[in-house]
Amino acid sequence: MNVPYGPILIVEDVPNILELLNVTLNFKGYPVVTAANGQEALDLIAGEHPALIITDILMPKMDGYTLIQKLRSNPKTSQIPIIVLTATYITPEDKAFALSLGAVRFMEKPVDTEEFLLTIAEVLTTGFPKIPPPMGEHEFYMGYRERLENKLRHKNTQIARTERLLDTLPAVQRPAFEVLLTEARTQLAEIHQDLDDLYHLLERYT
Repeated sequence: MNVPYGPILIVEDVPNILELLNVTLNFKGYPVVTAANGQEALDLIAGEHPALIITDILMPKMDGYTLIQKLRSNPKTSQIPIIVLTATYITPEDKAFALSLGAVRFMEKPVDTEEFLLTIAEVLTTGFPKIPPPMGEHEFYMGYRERLENKLRHKNTQIARTERLLDTLPAVQRPAFEVLLTEARTQLAEIHQDLDDLYHLLERYT
């Protein structure tokens, strides 16, 4: 299968999901390159121009929202189609923000393989989509802060519910929920770090 200009870049920090997407696309004949976070993606793109980028949102070092904003703000990468694939940022507001930044599609995990492949084929074969102009830096920071603060509240609530539930579960059921709790705490730490970095950036506007 001929992919215009270059490979598909998958940006995903969860190894098993990255492997699943990689294998799925390879099986259909697409060349694929991968990155574990937004910063790795930018480093890779500096030397190779992908035909399409598929990115998660919640990732360490640089998340998907920041990656999209940086790509759209750079004339050399502003027209690369970007598909968001996320399990964490799934509210209508999260989707609207991603699309306003310039994502051409927004999909939720767990991925439906047929829908995923159809979406990839549509984006690659329908020509360059109409992409909005890059969002202004301050506008991006304010919208990004709102999304992070909303996700922080949601994640704190989720952790509190899981902790209460663990106290009531029989021992045989606890391990699965302990794994969920560990994952949620890791995600919470990433959101806190993103917010701390963002607050420092916003200080220049106050």
